[in-house]
Amino acid sequence: MGILTFLAAATLFALPLRYVGDGAGFGQVLSLLSFFGLVLFLPAIVLGFVLGTRTYRVERGLGARAGAGIGAIAGWGCFFVLCWTVVAYGLGGRDQLFRPTLFAGLEGSPAFYAFAPLMLGATTLVLYALFAKGAFERRRRLVLLAAGLALVAGLLVVAADFDPLGVAGALVSTAAGAAGGWVSGIGYARAGGDDMIPPGSTIRPRGPRRPRHRKPR
Repeated sequence: MGILTFLAAATLFALPLRYVGDGAGFGQVLSLLSFFGLVLFLPAIVLGFVLGTRTYRVERGLGARAGAGIGAIAGWGCFFVLCWTVVAYGLGGRDQLFRPTLFAGLEGSPAFYAFAPLMLGATTLVLYALFAKGAFERRRRLVLLAAGLALVAGLLVVAADFDPLGVAGALVSTAAGAAGGWVSGIGYARAGGDDMIPPGSTIRPRGPRRPRHRKPR
C-alpha cells in the first residue's frame, strides 16, 4: 500500500511540471519514479512482512510520523541513487526511459565517488533502525543520522551538476516517499498484532468484537 501511495502521490506532485516549458519534464520524472516504484514493489512486500513479524507495535501517530520520515529519506536518496546508476552505467544511451540523463555532469566528479559510500551508510542505518528491537530513542537518532548522510549525498550530486529538472524530481520523490511512508507507518503501528505489544506499553490489545444484533423488521 505504501508503494501504491507513492506512485499515486508522485503523479499528483509531478503534475505542475506538465505546464513548465514543453511539458517533457513531467513524463521524464514520472517515468523514473514509476520505474523506481515498480522495482521496489516486491522487495517492499518482503521487507514489510519481515518487519511486521519481528518488531514491536507502536502508537499509531508515532508509527505514521516515523514512516513519513523514513519514506522521505527513501524518496530523496533513492531518486539520486537511480540518477547515479544511470550515469555510472550509461543507461541513458541504451534506453529511452532514461533520456535525457539527469545530472549528466556528475560522471568523473568527486561527488560521483563520494555518493556511493554515503548512501550505503544511510541505507544501513535506516535498515538497522527499522529491524532492531532496541530503545526507540536510540533508533530515532540513527534515522536522523541516516537522513543527514542521505541529504549530504544528494546535495553533492546537485552541486556537481545543477539540473533544475533533477532537483524538481528529487523534491517530488521526497514528498511522494513521505506520503507512502505515512501510509506504511500506519500499518507499522499494527505490526505483529497483539502478540508484539512491548512490555509496559500503554497500547491495549483489542478485545473481542461484539456481535451486532439486527433490529427486527
